[in-house]
Amino acid sequence: MVGVADLPKQKVERLITSLEEFDRVLGGDDPGVVRGSVVLLSGHPGVGKSTLLLQVAAKINRSLYFSAEESLQQLTMRTQRLGINSKSLLISAERDINRIIAAIAKEKPDFVVIDSIQTIYDESVPGTPGSLVQIRENTWRLAQYAKTTDTAILLVGHVTKEGSIAGPKALEHLVDAVLFLEGEKRTGLRILRVDKNRYGPTDEVGIWQLEKTGFQSVEDPGKLFASLVGDDVPGRALSIAIEGSRAFLIEIQALVSKTNYGYPKRTAQGIDPNRLNVLVAVLENRLDLPLYNYDIYINVVGGFTVKDPGVDVAIVAAIISGLTKKPLSDKLVTMGEIGLLGEIRPASDQAKRKKEVGRLKYQSATQINSVNQLRQLYK
Repeated sequence: MVGVADLPKQKVERLITSLEEFDRVLGGDDPGVVRGSVVLLSGHPGVGKSTLLLQVAAKINRSLYFSAEESLQQLTMRTQRLGINSKSLLISAERDINRIIAAIAKEKPDFVVIDSIQTIYDESVPGTPGSLVQIRENTWRLAQYAKTTDTAILLVGHVTKEGSIAGPKALEHLVDAVLFLEGEKRTGLRILRVDKNRYGPTDEVGIWQLEKTGFQSVEDPGKLFASLVGDDVPGRALSIAIEGSRAFLIEIQALVSKTNYGYPKRTAQGIDPNRLNVLVAVLENRLDLPLYNYDIYINVVGGFTVKDPGVDVAIVAAIISGLTKKPLSDKLVTMGEIGLLGEIRPASDQAKRKKEVGRLKYQSATQINSVNQLRQLYK
């Protein structure tokens, strides 16, 4: 047993990758990958997980990359396309966990990538690669090795059709950080989020454009999102979302159409479907809108997922606009959180949001206190 006063005081040592977006996501004001940590990265197929991690591994001295899903020939093509020729990065197509750990012990790298944990196997453990017992056992062994040797290990994890990490939830408890890479193929926009982080904040995001030469950092995400804003038509609303230390202009689109079924559809991409149901209920109850007769589809442009309640007003404004066929005023940005009683509370970090509105030369809506006052926003 150790008293609190006797706990080690040394600072956590981190590996800097020089990919500022990646480093900041893991550490915030103290960026980088912590030595001895185990990080789990997941994302839908084709989003660019392997490409991102090859770029990360190439930036760290003495890195090992184990690709159990691609052959060395495929990896050769990828590294040539990305312009990676680092001699300190060693690549293997090994899948046996015992041989992987033996190779790590021999080379003594600072950073290891396992792509993916679902394809690694141990012949002494029952079950096929990807089974619950194999994933749990292999992750535990890698985590123990990382802690005892101060080796940073990053695991790639598959996701289910619902978007959650495949395998047991215990997998997330065995690692120190859980990252999720998301994006939309049409725009090439990629966003890295943190679901868990024992060594840093969980509200930071990294933003890139995925191009032929790999992940390119977005220096001004505000203007990038502004470039995605569409024409001034009914069913669209603008807002400022806060993610970590950043403020983004986002466009929310709503399609409201007469339902042909007994039960209206509620579909949301980029926002929580449960939140959409609550906001629709508020509109029905407080404004007497007959939304029970309409299907409602909500989409956040650019493939961005918004968890910020400060965009509630924009969601509601887009729905009303789609229902009444009346567009919002041009370049009008709405912000605020809506309560169950129909009241609108100011969004957090109001000053940061207004500063971003002014920088992009948009117009901020005057303070609205209830959903009843939303009608004044429309032309």
